[in-house]
Amino acid sequence: MITKSSPRGAGAVAALVASGIAWGTSVPLSKIALGWLTPSWLTVVRFGLAAIVLLVIAGRKGTLRGALALPVLASGAIGYGCSVAVQNAGIARTSVTHASLIIGATPILVAIIAAVWHHAIARPVAWAGFALSLGGVGLIAGGQGHGATPYGDVLVLVATAISASVTVAQGRLLEGRDPVALTAVLFLGATLGVLPFAAADGLPAVSHMPAVPLIATVALTITGTLVPFSLFAFGQKRVPAEVAGAFLNLEPLVGAIIGIVAFGDPCGTRQVSGGLAIIVGIALSSLPLFGAGLTAWRRVASAGHREATAPLSSGPLSSGPLSSGPARRERVTVP
Repeated sequence: MITKSSPRGAGAVAALVASGIAWGTSVPLSKIALGWLTPSWLTVVRFGLAAIVLLVIAGRKGTLRGALALPVLASGAIGYGCSVAVQNAGIARTSVTHASLIIGATPILVAIIAAVWHHAIARPVAWAGFALSLGGVGLIAGGQGHGATPYGDVLVLVATAISASVTVAQGRLLEGRDPVALTAVLFLGATLGVLPFAAADGLPAVSHMPAVPLIATVALTITGTLVPFSLFAFGQKRVPAEVAGAFLNLEPLVGAIIGIVAFGDPCGTRQVSGGLAIIVGIALSSLPLFGAGLTAWRRVASAGHREATAPLSSGPLSSGPLSSGPARRERVTVP
């Protein structure tokens, strides 16, 4: 029997917490890496290196062929490549705190888009959370601070909307595929999709590579991409998807804290109010799913077996996350 206090359950929670914290480093690391690479090249390097690792793993498992499909590559090119390239352009023009908190609205946008496309009705408390979070995004985007500009905030918001739209659209498309192979092909699609735009920027300077941005780029590939995807997949195999999705909300909180502490971002009334609105809104919108997830977890434990749900493959970069509102359940990927 699996219980919440069992080592397996504790390990799953620890993995999910670690994945949320690791994803929270993606915006700060991207900000540093952009001191060397252009937004397009950073996207290519990040997802290209991660794709190589996952393609090798999936190839050895023999699951790669099932995920190699044009729709999956296209989904990766738009949902990962295009959105993260635009997001990087925004991060270069705004503060780490602004970008992290705006990206934190991804679950809210996923829920709203899913409600419109699939006519799924969320509970009133969830919609109250959506409205509060979006209001917080508007409050933050309307202000300026250390390195923040309205144009940069808008670019991050546009990238978040692209990612959320593709997340909802690809829900059914990606079912039945191995999560490692699926993520590998998505990363490959992101790399190939952005490579022409990166080539138009010219080759990055390799003869005089600055040490700190170079280290940040490598860390972004490992800590901000491969590690959180792997840990999240491990944790989500052992708990219901609704519970796992709630831990993705650590990402904007961690990113905002790093922005304030390490980058000297302002922590004034507007930023604090907007950030609190986003965090409280995310918590409200997650309550119905978190409660349903705990109920499912208890049911699975009493039956003595695990729930057979495939792990999600990524808010960042962003980054991407599980829909936090509609009652119907979608399998989505997290960027």
